[in-house]
Formats: sequence, structure tokens, C-alpha cells
Amino acid sequence: MSESHNQSGAAWRALVAALLFTHIAAAVADVPETIARVKPSIVIVGTFNATNSPRFNLRGTGFVVGNGNWVVTNAHVIPDGAQVDVDSKLVVQVRGEAKGQAAQSDLAMRQATVLEVDKLHDLALLQFDGAPVPKLTLRDSDTVREGQSIAFMGFPIGGALGFSPVTHRGMVSSITPIALPSASAQQLNARTIASLRSGSFNIFQLDATAYPGNSGGPMFDAESGEVLGVINMVFVKGTKESALTNPSGISYAIPSIFVQQLMQRRKTD
Repeated sequence: MSESHNQSGAAWRALVAALLFTHIAAAVADVPETIARVKPSIVIVGTFNATNSPRFNLRGTGFVVGNGNWVVTNAHVIPDGAQVDVDSKLVVQVRGEAKGQAAQSDLAMRQATVLEVDKLHDLALLQFDGAPVPKLTLRDSDTVREGQSIAFMGFPIGGALGFSPVTHRGMVSSITPIALPSASAQQLNARTIASLRSGSFNIFQLDATAYPGNSGGPMFDAESGEVLGVINMVFVKGTKESALTNPSGISYAIPSIFVQQLMQRRKTD
């Protein structure tokens, strides 16, 4: 092999390495900008009662979609009649309308109503009063691949870390069915049986740790900010890990295709 050929090959490898480094550096550099774009669309979902102490009860995370007054969250985040007293109202807290850095810590409480509920996929669509809020864009979750880098945002541990959205990075470690066959009759429960009867569907298993307060928050592309799924820390976790004596720290997300179907159903009603 000639020396010129070796030099040409080395130059080509150096060019490829430089381009790869540039791409990775650009992707990493985009993450802070992505977080800044996503954060104004993240809301706190909870209940409010002026006579209770505390008056506000955080139940989970949500994110704004559609016309800027719609919020997607988990269905289990929404209280049923047995979980809330008649004087409590369903509310969301959104970023303040003020401009500048001070707005990051300002929260405005808005009364909310339930538009649609998809119990099978544990999703809910809410509408809140007042001015629209910046919305997030949904991407077709059928494009997601195992090993893909993602991020998610929400209020972990029920706001114990404060009411500023927290972002985690990770990847899609597996695309797996929610309903798994049980090893024995003793490991079957009502939720697993209901899932089997209704039909299994794929979910995203993540290698990043989410907490119950993250339920309902968006799982999004770390570069574009497009939503690929909805974090679920109760319904899915209980179904997938019901046979485990010691539940793992694995996190899950509901694919965005089911959010798109939920929104489309509302539009066509």
C-alpha cells in the first residue's frame, strides 16, 4: 500500500472524527436551549381548597399542547370523587406571564376541567382558564428507537425539591409490551388481567430515574424538544413490576401516539 494512500486514509478518518465531534458538541450545546424552550410549557397539576392546610395539593406534572390551553397528564393524576372533597378544585399552575428571569419563579394558578380520559393508556386531556401558554410539539413515537437519547421534565417527589421543573437525561433502553405474561396465577392481578383483555401495547423503558411527582411530564427529544412520550410512574410501573418483591428504579413512558389519538378524538367530537 502506497504512502500517499495511507495519508489519504488517515486524512479521511480525521475528517470523519472531526465531523462526529462537531455533531456531538452541537447536540450537547443544544440541550440548555432545549430546556429553556420546554420549561414554560411544563405545569403542575393539583387540587386547591381555600380552607385546607396546605391549600394546594400537588398530584403530578403536565405539559401544554394544542391551542395553548390544553394540558396532557396521566389519568391517575386526576382525582376521582373518592379522593377529593366537594370544595376542592382541579387546578394547574403555569409559569408567570412576566418577562425576564423573574418569571421563572412566578406561578399562576388556573382552574382546569377534564376534557378526555384514556384509562387504558393512563392519559388525560385538561383545559385551563386564562391566557394561552407556550405549547410543546408532539412527534410520532413510532420513530423512536432503542438507544435513542431523551430527556424528561417534571416535579419529582411531589415537589419536595421545589416547584421549579427538574430535567433528567437518559435513553430509551427498551421498547416493550406493557402486559407481560405472569409466571403463575398468584402473580396475576386485576390490572394485569384488564390489560390483557384490552390488548397489550408497547411502552418505552428508560434508563433514567423518574419519581412519582414526574408522572404526566413529557419525555422529549433532547435536541428538538419534541414530545415522544409521557412519563408514567404508577400505572405502568404497577403493571410491569407487580411480580417483583423489590420494585426496581426503572422508569417508563407512554408513547406520544396515544396522546395524538386522545387529542384527535376531542377535535372530532
